[in-house]
Amino acid sequence: MARHAIVVALPPNESDPVCAELAMAGFEAISVDAPFQLEALLDSRRDIAVAILDGEIDPDETLAFHRTLRDGGRDIAALTVVSAQDYERHNAEDDGTGDEYFTRPYSADSIRWRIEAMCIRRETVDDGSGPVLAAGEVGTEAWGHRATLIAVFNPKGGVGKTTVATNLASTLQARKGKSVLLIDADTVTGHVTTSFAIEAVRTVADAWRDEAEGGPAETLLELASVHGSGLRVVALTDSPINTEILDPQRVQAAIAAARKSFDVIVVDLHPSYSALNQAIFDEADRIIVPVTPDVPALRAAVQFLDVALSLGCRERISMVINRANSGVSVADVERTLGVTSFAQIRSAGLLFVRAANEGRTVTEMFPREKITVDFDVLADRLLGNAKPEGNVRAGFRFGSRQPARA
Repeated sequence: MARHAIVVALPPNESDPVCAELAMAGFEAISVDAPFQLEALLDSRRDIAVAILDGEIDPDETLAFHRTLRDGGRDIAALTVVSAQDYERHNAEDDGTGDEYFTRPYSADSIRWRIEAMCIRRETVDDGSGPVLAAGEVGTEAWGHRATLIAVFNPKGGVGKTTVATNLASTLQARKGKSVLLIDADTVTGHVTTSFAIEAVRTVADAWRDEAEGGPAETLLELASVHGSGLRVVALTDSPINTEILDPQRVQAAIAAARKSFDVIVVDLHPSYSALNQAIFDEADRIIVPVTPDVPALRAAVQFLDVALSLGCRERISMVINRANSGVSVADVERTLGVTSFAQIRSAGLLFVRAANEGRTVTEMFPREKITVDFDVLADRLLGNAKPEGNVRAGFRFGSRQPARA
């Protein structure tokens, strides 16, 4: 079944391999050399999803290409290829058009996956020519369903990131009636499947290596294992070695494609600012940052708040105080961070140990404990069923950060 058409306005030595890669994915790739050719094409076609442009040609010609995509009420996104030196400047500019930038050098495969992600994010609906997604037939009704994507991250390890991710996912699935996909995207120390006692896991890296050798393409839904709580679990890899096949843009596109099959997707991330994590930050609707009440964890959270400004994701961050009933008080934590906590999870060490030993979550195994109530509150707030509460006060440690939205 035919997919949307993609315009390619790149030099011939780049255009040919990119067009070939897009064609293999089922797109119709149409090469153009000048803005007037693009104008003529758009006058006759209504199924153009994205235009791939060269941002290093004559500036006037680049501007003409972009104007053509907007003329006459059109709203066609552009993926503009620029030099690494220009990428930071261009990528910081957000004019609300949905346009994106890509750096040279690049592979045809990586640009194909960026196109996949752009099409999915814009929820492009075809006009009869066929669905946008490569795998399976997708009706137009599927584009109205888009899972909420929650990333769980802290640049410091040991703050309970995986504990929060697994119990939140289980709560949303078993206690809130949502269909949930839990993704272990910690490519270094990830242990979600181990904590769930899920054995013989086929990872995303396994599937993509097999696909590269001629095997069938597999979606995250097809790869996911079903946990006893009902949620589905998938891991990107089971080894930190040879993870180069996990191209960040392809991972982002695969996650975006899975959004049509679930109500909520929870992603557990490695504590780093890797390209993979940044791609998932871009896709996430909310980034949950578990913070424990100790100085190293607070310093790491303060750092992330600063980094998030440059990454463009600050407004999607929500701080969750883990082990809230131990160490520094909640009020002091909030004063230090300059933000109101989104939710608080109390300490329940022995309960977590007992649950992990049985491959279950605390919320599943101990439904009447106070810790389960804490996760209920967090889930309700994420679903918009309750408002966060906090204790931001004047006065700070670690500098003069002003109070901000959690």
